[in-house]
Amino acid sequence: MSGGVDSSVAACLLREQGYDVVGLFMRVGAEEPEPTDGSCRSHQGCCSSTDAADARFVAGKLDIPFFALNFQRDFEGLIDYFSDEYAAGRTPNPCVVCNHRLKFGKIVEYADAVGARYIATGHYALLDRRDGVVVLRRGVDLHKDQSYVLFGLAREVLDRVLFPIGHLTKDEVREQARRIGLAVSDKPDSVEICFVPDRDYARVVRKRRPDAFREGDVVNDSGEVVGRHQGIGHFTVGQRRGLGIAAGVPIYVTSLNAEQNTVSVGSRDQLHKRALEADRVAMLVDGLGDRFRADVKIRYLHEAAPATVHILPGGRCRVDFDEPQTALTPGQAVVFYDDDIVLGGGWISAAVDD
Repeated sequence: MSGGVDSSVAACLLREQGYDVVGLFMRVGAEEPEPTDGSCRSHQGCCSSTDAADARFVAGKLDIPFFALNFQRDFEGLIDYFSDEYAAGRTPNPCVVCNHRLKFGKIVEYADAVGARYIATGHYALLDRRDGVVVLRRGVDLHKDQSYVLFGLAREVLDRVLFPIGHLTKDEVREQARRIGLAVSDKPDSVEICFVPDRDYARVVRKRRPDAFREGDVVNDSGEVVGRHQGIGHFTVGQRRGLGIAAGVPIYVTSLNAEQNTVSVGSRDQLHKRALEADRVAMLVDGLGDRFRADVKIRYLHEAAPATVHILPGGRCRVDFDEPQTALTPGQAVVFYDDDIVLGGGWISAAVDD
């Protein structure tokens, strides 16, 4: 229970369906950013002190047990991952990793400790069974669908998961909250990374990985130096603003090289690539073979594009798109779909020109 409307309604619906519900809140202890006046304030997002109070109030209204779990040490590891990825010239997706490690990782351990059969969340996704095997599907509300961030969950974990609101739209979830009389019915969604509420990613990375902010060259596609940068931790593939280069035409970050400490820039056309390579591939559906067709998403808000997926040795794959895609970004998740079914996915390691 994050204190938001989605998890609150999920708990309510389960209670109405007769489940014996225990509410859990992840207390992560993040205190980012640090104000310049020397004071300290808790971050805002899905796990702030305000959210904890909201979650506790909903649990009280439902008359269910409520516990705040201390995940601070594990959350510190998540922020380290975030910083390490930027320092390596990749763009991380901490929400995907948080789902894998914490929301459906550590909480499974707690469920086992208290004898709970299921773990339920307010994600917009659906689960189905086909031939006795659990299948992950898109949520009904395609504008809120969160199946992309769940692709890496192990099948044995999915077998114990409930998504009570996956069949509802966001408007219907808010209507359910009003029906039940929840004060969080109109609470805004969390849209930022919870430990970077001001969206100043570089500040977080600089604090933990100062080596990512060594001055270096900005180069064009010919290798010509066209400017200087103050650290690759400031950049991500596809970025246009904040480059500090007067080129006379729009230019974008096309790649990052942490080893050489260079930022490559070029035109928007140079962001278009037909293929990518990925590692740490995890499949949720068997029997697809080493080559199959799929609709492929390369980031959360990307519209899935038709492609051919080639499974390679060592947990790797190559994805060849029918049409070039923009900003294939190392560090982001790539997820394979068959209509609304999640087939599997991995982590983009490189964009490929041919």
